[in-house]
Amino acid sequence: MNTNIAAIDKVLLIFFHGLQNYFLLAGRTFIRIFRRPFYYREFAIQFDKLGFSSLFICILTGLFSGMVMALQSLIQLKPFAATSYVGGMVAVTMVKELGPVLASLMVAGRVGSAITAELGTMVVTEQVDAMRVEGTDILKRLAVPRLKAMLLALPLLTIVTDVVSIFGGYIMSAGYDINPIMYISGLPQFMVFQDLIEGVLKPTVFGAIIAITACYTGLNTKGGAAGVGASAKQAVVLSSVLILVCDFFIAKFFVVFRG
Repeated sequence: MNTNIAAIDKVLLIFFHGLQNYFLLAGRTFIRIFRRPFYYREFAIQFDKLGFSSLFICILTGLFSGMVMALQSLIQLKPFAATSYVGGMVAVTMVKELGPVLASLMVAGRVGSAITAELGTMVVTEQVDAMRVEGTDILKRLAVPRLKAMLLALPLLTIVTDVVSIFGGYIMSAGYDINPIMYISGLPQFMVFQDLIEGVLKPTVFGAIIAITACYTGLNTKGGAAGVGASAKQAVVLSSVLILVCDFFIAKFFVVFRG
């Protein structure tokens, strides 16, 4: 009995210690965003690597998600002769919910693992230790440019995903004799300005989660090459779970705020 209690106590201590370090790293990284030096060149490199390189996968995700949403909506609306509302249904679903979540999950799998592997490799090859000896602020040099890049790139990628998904929905709707004017006219009937705010706020929060989680797991990598692989897997899983959990609470906040 005492052995079981001790094991549970040890697991809880490890969990809360890791949670504390995670939020400490997040707080210190956000504070350093506004401090010099700003490393503009590193930010531009990271924005290109994390943002533009993820554009194609977000376009594919948005296109086929919009087509699937439109197809399912048309099947449900056709018996009620309400297929003219399919544009609004696709738009509000993608902009508020699926667009931010799907784009973030795609980016978390592609970018989160890449950041973790890069930083983890620097840790196990002692490059990070060498930078500390030189007096370099590790968070300022490595974490902040990646965080700023994700805060800017992911909302833009989500907007692209939303626009492409709405276009994909129209491609599918055109086969059901829905003209562009009818499709577009359904958008304002389902969406309000608050939906656009929610659709931009979510990927901003998700981008911070991806960057902070990847930097935390990468900078705490141990165990050589095997540890780098384990950290990359951990970063993707943890980021995905946090994105889904935060998505619920943000959606709940907007529901309460709307009254």
